Amino acid sequence: MFKKLFGSSEPREEKVLPWILLTSLDQLQEISEKSKGKTQLIFKHSTRCGISRMVKNQFIENYNLETNADLYYLDLLSYRDVSNEVGYKFNVIHQSPQLLIIKNDIVAKHASHGAINNLNYANYV
Repeated sequence: MFKKLFGSSEPREEKVLPWILLTSLDQLQEISEKSKGKTQLIFKHSTRCGISRMVKNQFIENYNLETNADLYYLDLLSYRDVSNEVGYKFNVIHQSPQLLIIKNDIVAKHASHGAINNLNYANYV
């Protein structure tokens, strides 16, 4: 009972997602092309925002490693030009954190903040 309330004293193994770092504008064209055959996910994260960190941690915890999609991670503070271009290219208003699901060169669905973890991205894969 105490382990459930206070957690175990044993260290927990951290789940590592197959992130692909999104760091250049050229990658956006690659994402568009690849989306014609395989779903592409972009997770936009603000490294200075507590809410963004919390949502990211929940996303990691809930992400199914068997998902057949490429998963991109965008540190929007370090790569602001890429973040801005994501909004223009895929016609979405900037939010942080934000998850974009890209299929056939369009955003099939997107969500921000807590709605990210309510989004069933598997429906779009």
